[in-house]
Amino acid sequence: MKIDSQAWWVFVRPFTLLVPASGMVAGAMMALGADPKWQSDWSPTAVGLVARILAGAALAAALNGYSNGVNQIYDVEVDRVNKPERMLPSGRMTLREAWLVSLAFLAIALPLAAWINWECLLIVVAATLLTTIYSAPPLRTKSRGVWANITIAIPRGTLLVVCGWSSVKSVLTPEPWFIGAIFGAFFLGAATTKDFSDMEGDRLGNCRTLPVVYGVRKAAWLISPFLFLPFLAIVPGVWTGILTGAPNLLLPLGLALPVWGVYIARLLITASPEELAGQNRGKENHPSWTHMYLLTLAAQAGFAASYLLR
Repeated sequence: MKIDSQAWWVFVRPFTLLVPASGMVAGAMMALGADPKWQSDWSPTAVGLVARILAGAALAAALNGYSNGVNQIYDVEVDRVNKPERMLPSGRMTLREAWLVSLAFLAIALPLAAWINWECLLIVVAATLLTTIYSAPPLRTKSRGVWANITIAIPRGTLLVVCGWSSVKSVLTPEPWFIGAIFGAFFLGAATTKDFSDMEGDRLGNCRTLPVVYGVRKAAWLISPFLFLPFLAIVPGVWTGILTGAPNLLLPLGLALPVWGVYIARLLITASPEELAGQNRGKENHPSWTHMYLLTLAAQAGFAASYLLR
């Protein structure tokens, strides 16, 4: 079966592949700058090191393509209400074609992870399982309230950074997990920013997201602390020596990112319920999601720079 290249490219939502790829590279840059600096546990040559970092970026993008595909496959009825222009509800792609594209992306990610090293492979397998159960029955954590946030935050927040680190150095040390925990805690709240404009379809599809369970206003208040508090951990991380990046870069980052997070929280809290849940009909997400996406990129770049320039 021949699948139109433009169709599958639109189907995997290419604009969402940037953060996973950049997160892998950022994690690798952090490891490269950590002691022993400029050295890898897995490759003695510069060529091999660069190849592993690039393979990591490719596998992260591919795994996110798989995740996006599986999510749309199991959300097709929900998307008929929330996102009718997408490939499956609009009829521009069949379920069989969607499965072929999704599994093809997974078939790219897993061998690349195995080639990088066994730590990377274990992390990618764990991330694959979590992103699958988010969408797929019988667990389908998307329909289980806060469990949806958890199964997004672990692979896309915590494990992404740790996996990037694993492409250069072993993750059997506290430092990458501390950094990953910061991103994971942020994603616990940030994951909900995409749910406000999807309430109608989610409610009909029994997807018990936080806005559906608690209402728009309460959900906004519940997630707000996670948008800025996690980044405050950067400061004690530097003081205690857990974070070994350049303090003159990490400390300002630990102040700037929470300020941006507070701004995102303010966008959610001060908006009317109608603005959050109704104004964005026909758009992908609420504007706070865009800020969340950009803040994530800035945090990744900031951490990477602090380690490379230490």
